[in-house]
Amino acid sequence: MLPVIYSMSVSLDGFTADSGGDISWSAPEPELFDFHVEQTRHIAAYVGGRRIYEDMLVWETAERTMTDPAQLEFARIWRAIPKVVFSRTLTSVVGNARLATADLATELARLRTRDGDGVVSIGGSGLAAQAVAADLVDEYRRFVYPTVLGGGTPYFPPSATPLDLRLAETRAVGSRVVYLRHQRIR
Repeated sequence: MLPVIYSMSVSLDGFTADSGGDISWSAPEPELFDFHVEQTRHIAAYVGGRRIYEDMLVWETAERTMTDPAQLEFARIWRAIPKVVFSRTLTSVVGNARLATADLATELARLRTRDGDGVVSIGGSGLAAQAVAADLVDEYRRFVYPTVLGGGTPYFPPSATPLDLRLAETRAVGSRVVYLRHQRIR
């Protein structure tokens, strides 16, 4: 069964976006982008909401606007990943994507039983918050930036019960980011 991961950039005080929804503070340096490319190679399926789906559409036509070899490699890998998009407003999606036909738990259960190796990745704080609240996430991956936002979208949703995790990996990536990988203790 494939593990479900939640991976995002996060400020030192725990936010994925500032109070206005801006994430430009987390633009990756080349070394971090290369790390993201390598991690993306291991994504067997991706689940995201409308906003993250629309933000990632740039990779569908990268060859028209980008020349950087690392970006083009990311685009090639990204396009091949099967994606499930949760949206109340979209009526169609492009590329290797489909609109969700069931609730989040059901869609994740379907994707987890795929043949092969890799992980099922959840994108977007809102959808990930639902998965965290329903205890559907096996692993948490944070790229911690030395930036304090003072508010915004939290990486972890509020919870009345503790979330017990085990540190599985930590490393400095580039000159500013610390990568933390925690696994759920079950």
